[in-house]
Amino acid sequence: MTLSEFDIRYRTRFRRTSSALTSTAFIISDLLAVMLSFGWGFFWVRIYGFVNNYGSINFKSFVTYWPYLPVFIIIFTILRLYPGVSMAPSEEMRRFTIGSLMAYCGIIMSRYIENKSWDSITAAFIISCIFSTMILLISRSITHWLLHKTRLGGIPAVIYGSGKTGKLVADCLMGSIRTGYIPVLILDNKPSGEDEYKNIPIIHDTLIGPEIVKRYNIKMAIIARPKLKAKKLKNLLNTSASAFRYNVIIPNFFNVTNIWMSVRDFDGVLGLEASHKFMLTWNRGIKRFIDIAIVITGGLLILPFLLLVALFIKISSPGPVLYKHKRLGRNGKHFYAYKFRSMVVDSQQRLQKLLESNPVIRDEWEKNHKLQKDPRITAIGKILRRTSLDEFPQFINILKGEMSLVGPRPIVDDEITKYGEDFDRIFSIKPGLTGLWQVSGRSDTDYQDRVTYDTYYLQSWSPWLDLWIILKTFSVVLKSKGAY
Repeated sequence: MTLSEFDIRYRTRFRRTSSALTSTAFIISDLLAVMLSFGWGFFWVRIYGFVNNYGSINFKSFVTYWPYLPVFIIIFTILRLYPGVSMAPSEEMRRFTIGSLMAYCGIIMSRYIENKSWDSITAAFIISCIFSTMILLISRSITHWLLHKTRLGGIPAVIYGSGKTGKLVADCLMGSIRTGYIPVLILDNKPSGEDEYKNIPIIHDTLIGPEIVKRYNIKMAIIARPKLKAKKLKNLLNTSASAFRYNVIIPNFFNVTNIWMSVRDFDGVLGLEASHKFMLTWNRGIKRFIDIAIVITGGLLILPFLLLVALFIKISSPGPVLYKHKRLGRNGKHFYAYKFRSMVVDSQQRLQKLLESNPVIRDEWEKNHKLQKDPRITAIGKILRRTSLDEFPQFINILKGEMSLVGPRPIVDDEITKYGEDFDRIFSIKPGLTGLWQVSGRSDTDYQDRVTYDTYYLQSWSPWLDLWIILKTFSVVLKSKGAY
């Protein structure tokens, strides 16, 4: 494709080249989310009668506190939450939590200094602070979706490289609603070849970067040529890619996926630092504290419901309420994972007969160690699996220290070969009740995807990533995606 042909296509499809509209959309959604959190706090104060202790309060009066809104936007801007593109969800959660806490603490302290006492308004703001991060994240997700569906969002980007890596980057940008970038052009230095990839024009000239910037004011260039030698990469940057305001270089090591990497300078030699966070006793202690706090609090709240589930299981089919299965845990040590029984008592014998008599079922079992339409599952078991309620007895395993809330999926011995050389690294930590692969695809993902997700989790762990995965699990369970 020639530059003139691209010119016609580009000008008819894209008119914006900056993140201004995206930033504006997120600012508006954040303002609405903060006001909603104000209203939520006032609502609960009013409903639960805190007014008797702190004085009168009118639910509708939260609207009068809109002058506090600029404080939130200023803090969010300082924390670089705008334009809000290409940000890991866990990092977005961390910044929103810190920003909200700072803003609400300022509001609460200023009110106390002014009034010299705690009142119902202060109680409302405390409740608002507790729920604000969740409301902000939900609002952001909705805004991401609206921008993607209406095609109002998205910042044009040029990709250098039409090979496997370049196409992978293009697929990721087009397939995600969170990246915020739209691939509008691919440049390579092949004298001939395909003219487009999935409706993205390809121009076989890597030297026209300055002309692209001059004509269309595109600001982002992604160099997706990881096998390019250092001298040629330097020449590409100097002669073409440097014309763009922002350059992203895709490295030639895809297996190192750590969002907490930092740049180190060894007297002019550039290095990327990545710490193995699970080797630090402090981090393991934080993770254990999160597990215990959530399991005890949540377990006490849902205990009556779990007892009701146990009763239904006992009534619906003969056999025990709980089922325990031998699984591999941290460092390959075995333990028994507990679940609500969702199958008939003689499930293993029935499985063996199925595998021997049906090659299609055998192939499915060998691939995922699960069957999408498993005839051994009881009527109540189908509901338990669809809603993931059968997993809740693993709270016992978490309290015993055999599992964590978040981690790789606990597996059986036959699955070790599926993980290959990655097994020892992935299972150097405790398996989890939920995990990154579960919220990304659940049972629909194959083993290669699971290894990728688990490796990313291992290298990028933080308390915020755990909390985000736990919150994400609820939405995935509600959709029943990939559960069987």
